[in-house]
Amino acid sequence: MGLIAWIILGALAGWIASKIVGTDEQQGAFANIFVGIIGALVGGFVFNAFGGSGVTGFNLYSLLVATLGAVVVLGLYRVVSK
Repeated sequence: MGLIAWIILGALAGWIASKIVGTDEQQGAFANIFVGIIGALVGGFVFNAFGGSGVTGFNLYSLLVATLGAVVVLGLYRVVSK
């Protein structure tokens, strides 16, 4: 997957995760991209640990993996920052 695809997938996953967690007003576009890319890495690690596959390309499954990972990242951030 190319750099542009990672940025787009990260932006979408980060934005969806920020809507789920409720931090959308506090985050900008760059934070959404960063959280989404880190979430894709975390989600891929978690899915691989449980026998699934991680991010497999630019598709709906990868968006789900990245979004779930981004929700975990934002949740951990909220716990640590309080």
